Amino acid sequence: MRAAGEPPIRARGVTRILPGVVPTTLVHDIDLDIHANEFVAVTGPSGSGKSSLLYLLGLLDLPTAGEVLIGGRGTAHMDEDERARTRLETLGFVFQFHFLLPEFSIRENVMLPMRALGRLSPGAARERAETLLASLGLEDHAGKRPDQISGGQRQRVAVARALANDPPVILADEPTGSLDSKSSEQVFQILRDLVDRHGKTIVAVTHDLGLAERMDRRIRLVDGRIVADASTAHAPA
Repeated sequence: MRAAGEPPIRARGVTRILPGVVPTTLVHDIDLDIHANEFVAVTGPSGSGKSSLLYLLGLLDLPTAGEVLIGGRGTAHMDEDERARTRLETLGFVFQFHFLLPEFSIRENVMLPMRALGRLSPGAARERAETLLASLGLEDHAGKRPDQISGGQRQRVAVARALANDPPVILADEPTGSLDSKSSEQVFQILRDLVDRHGKTIVAVTHDLGLAERMDRRIRLVDGRIVADASTAHAPA
């Protein structure tokens, strides 16, 4: 059952144009509500603006026009420090390539967002990182470096890192795109469980239409515009 109330993410008239001799419109006049406890797929052909939209929703990029609201709070007039803190408190990110820092252990990689937010003591952050890793079946790998574990395991570490500060929303850009079918299914099931059992909201860009149909809602972009937005057969009643 989805929670009622203010959507965790809203886009109102969001447009992103890259300046240049010939300006390029990445997304155009997007109006969109992402509801609490919803698993949303963003699909579309290459170059349709999927990742651009995700980065705008996640405050990793700024719109040329329009505004993204996080938990009902406008972000257009935030400075970079306010945006960074909003990301740390509210949003977790998982990318196609895990972006784990090779010089740090798995545990230390998961602790990085907690250190940046500064709410937990080093001991409490370490304990939370180990708890998250254990919940994803990685408790025996906490002291290893990223290059000592498999690609599927690295992506699970990336999920643990995204959950470090317990954000209500996870934004994922092709989270299974670089994985084999077995690892892809494992990561998908982890994300599905985060929605179904832990009440998270997840927005995932994916080219895998089979996975998209197993999410709750599918948004399709073409040329930077939403051309379809509908619940799937897996959406909760």
